[in-house]
Amino acid sequence: MPTMTASRLGELFRAFLWLGLTAFGGPVAHLGYFREAFVVRRRWLSEVDFADLVALCQFLPGPASSQVGFAIGLRRGGLRGALVAWCAFTLPSAVALVLFAAGASALGGETGQALIHGLKLVAVAVVAHAVWGMARKLCPDLTRATIALIAGCLALLLGGAAGQLGAILVGAGVGLWRCRPAPMPASVQPVTASRRWRLPALVVFLALLLLLPLMAAADSGPALAVMAAFYRTGALVFGGGHVVLPLLQAAVVEPGWVSQNTFITGYGAAQAVPGPLFTFAAYLGAAMAPGVHGWLLAALATLMIFLPGMLLLIGVLPHWERLRASVRAQRLIQGANAAVVGILAAALYDPIWQSAIVAPLDIALALVGFLLLTRWRWPAWRVVVLLVAAAVGFGLLG
Repeated sequence: MPTMTASRLGELFRAFLWLGLTAFGGPVAHLGYFREAFVVRRRWLSEVDFADLVALCQFLPGPASSQVGFAIGLRRGGLRGALVAWCAFTLPSAVALVLFAAGASALGGETGQALIHGLKLVAVAVVAHAVWGMARKLCPDLTRATIALIAGCLALLLGGAAGQLGAILVGAGVGLWRCRPAPMPASVQPVTASRRWRLPALVVFLALLLLLPLMAAADSGPALAVMAAFYRTGALVFGGGHVVLPLLQAAVVEPGWVSQNTFITGYGAAQAVPGPLFTFAAYLGAAMAPGVHGWLLAALATLMIFLPGMLLLIGVLPHWERLRASVRAQRLIQGANAAVVGILAAALYDPIWQSAIVAPLDIALALVGFLLLTRWRWPAWRVVVLLVAAAVGFGLLG
């Protein structure tokens, strides 16, 4: 049995490491890679099982594609399998972004500044594309479009984490009152999981959410403050992917841990690497301090932003069949999802647009990037290469 377990864990590691090195394109594309790798080729789970896992992970806060990978590892190899799958899928992009953060300070001169500006333009195009796609999917009716509008106004007017949390709470409340989701059919093969870790996972999730801010307030060191900020962000992100941007901006820019320019530059660079977008947290941790301290903060930030979503998944998975049939829960999530569209739209204006768009040429380049993503369906990494090259070329000519 130990040999079989080690063999299965090794198989999980190799499969997810390959995806961590090659899965470009963001959360939706990652789900396509997962389906091809684990449903079609390896047949580790059925189409119905996979669809149910995707539905659950979109229902919960956290990075949906990483949660699906974690859940596949959990089903295949237990808790150790889930950890192996997460590490293999996450580490390649996290290491790449930490290395970028370490070298970003060397980007001086006109060429370096033009490269950084190109990455900012990438962020404009990518976030505009995310807002466009999410609005079409999550705000298809007047009620949810109104929720998104109200949430965007709250995020802009109140600002910071308070404005974003308030927008999500208002969205969930209006959703509970006004949204009318269609009933979900029962699953043919319900998602099941061991109940052994259910209660401990939920207890740890709540304990960290409540205690980390108190511990950070009582300690002047950076480690607990970073843990509290990134854990809170991971616990509040509905929709995953690009939605993490405004919450992270409030968590790290407003306290002065990183500058606005450093933040937007790293977000643009995160579009060029494979794997989960949440590894942007690794870049931010590394950017806070030089050398070994930066690597340690990067590790803490990465662990903390992923941890709440994984704890919730372990705690909720055994009860998913009952939860997915709750109309009240569906209404809450519909309202919260509509609210995050408004929050992301507010972030597109401030800080992304205001930081990146300084000349008419910038508008033209950002529009080209947006059209390449939406109409030509280019992968994000290719748009990164084009816009950065264009920004550097025009910068040298200017």
